Amino acid sequence: MHARIFVTLKNGVLDPQGQAIEGSLSSLGFEGVDAVRQGKIFDVKLEETDHETAKEKLAQMCEKLLANTVIENYSIEIVD
Repeated sequence: MHARIFVTLKNGVLDPQGQAIEGSLSSLGFEGVDAVRQGKIFDVKLEETDHETAKEKLAQMCEKLLANTVIENYSIEIVD
C-alpha cells in the first residue's frame, strides 16, 4: 500500500521560506502571487493491507516524527 502525507505549517505560524519564495516569484515576473506557504510531502510504502490500520500507523508516524504538531498540520492520503 502506498500513502502520501502532507505536512504544512499551521495558520498563523510565520513561514520565512514561503515569504522568500513569494518574493522570488515576484522578482521573476510572476505577478498576483500572494501568501505562499511551503510544506513537505512524504511518500510511504507500507506492507499493510487494511486502510484503517494503515492510517492509524501513519498518524502515529506523524505524531512521533514526521510532523511537529505544535506548529504543523498533517493529512494522510492512501494512494493505493
